[in-house]
Amino acid sequence: FLEVARDAVVEVAAQGKLVLFVGTKPQAKEIVRREAERCGMPYVIERWLGGTLTNFTTIQQSIRRLSVIDKWESDGTLEQFTKKERLQLLRERDKLRLLFGGIERMNRLPGMLYVVDVVREHIAVKEARILGIPSVAIVDTNADPEWVDYPIPANDDSVATIDLLTRTIADAVIEGRHVARQRGKDIESLMEESEAGSPASGEGSEPHRRLDEHAAPESASGDSSTV
Repeated sequence: FLEVARDAVVEVAAQGKLVLFVGTKPQAKEIVRREAERCGMPYVIERWLGGTLTNFTTIQQSIRRLSVIDKWESDGTLEQFTKKERLQLLRERDKLRLLFGGIERMNRLPGMLYVVDVVREHIAVKEARILGIPSVAIVDTNADPEWVDYPIPANDDSVATIDLLTRTIADAVIEGRHVARQRGKDIESLMEESEAGSPASGEGSEPHRRLDEHAAPESASGDSSTV
């Protein structure tokens, strides 16, 4: 099972596609963040917001808002606001970074999901299935392997198991990215081209619009159903 899943990840990364790492359970968070960053992939380690995939346009608006506030802070635009407004903006920025920091540079839908716990992340798995995005996942005895394309039967509560399997998937991504570079399809170059072609937001020149016009949605979708 692991070898089949690994080969699938290599192929997706070799095509220059993103692999989104998802693991919000406490024992998985740091491992998922570390390994996703090591292989240069986006990740979700806080709660999954409904619509992260199926309503990606709305999620992108929140990510752009995060970029705008960062820009305002770096270029001094924040100083044009009152002290109260600055505090509100910085709190908003911190909340957005907590929720979206791991997918801040995910400028398009991923080509695959890697999920630590399919029961806990059932909404993410469901959204991937709706969009036809293949998923690789650790599947414990309490989950149905039919939910995912490439199940890896294992104990998803074991830190050692999560660490081993997540490192294996990250290594597969790195291997695939090496192939992608040889094909001229590396993720970094594709992301840079996309970012250069579309500005972070048109809000940068309008710093005095009402703050609540850009408030981040608590969830992009009300979907909380199970798979």
